[in-house]
Amino acid sequence: MYFAALLARTEDGWEASDTELDDVETLSDLTDLAQEASVDEDTVLVYIEQEDAWFGILRVDGEEDPRIYVSDASAAARSSYGEILLTDELLGREPGAEDEIAALEELVDLDGTEDGDPDEAARPASPAGTAADRQAHPPSHPDSDSDPDTGTDPDAVPAGPIGELGILADFGISEKDLLTLRTDALTEIADALGAAEVLEAVR
Repeated sequence: MYFAALLARTEDGWEASDTELDDVETLSDLTDLAQEASVDEDTVLVYIEQEDAWFGILRVDGEEDPRIYVSDASAAARSSYGEILLTDELLGREPGAEDEIAALEELVDLDGTEDGDPDEAARPASPAGTAADRQAHPPSHPDSDSDPDTGTDPDAVPAGPIGELGILADFGISEKDLLTLRTDALTEIADALGAAEVLEAVR
């Protein structure tokens, strides 16, 4: 189960609203959503949570680049919403590296041979394969493959928190405090911001 909320800072305090992510497909979409809610280019926080798994924070300050924190990258990688936050830059990958890997994999058969290998073409097909083939290329376990919904391999993403630990430091939530937060962290974040009442009104 997912929950998303948006907190926008104004001259009179914080305004809160629940947020639908059905039309959000990219980080740019999410950033645009936050900027549209900004008052006089002030701070906007978008909070996304998957119950008992992970939470993420996107912070937008005017036209500045968005700042991101994710409590558990490997858990978020299994989520389509988490994938929005786990950018190549955040993961320390070259932009487009995932697409290049996918393209290379398409050039290779499941048994590890390149398309058009004459030796493979001449070899008679066997429904089950030989014992040696099965030992060399055991069937993939569903849990070890890339997530079918996101196309992201959770094993290739580091476990644990990732992103900017000081994302809320100026609001009184230190790096250490942030690392101690678990799911349903929004309540504690709202308390620190002084936005608990306005948040409660939309939950």
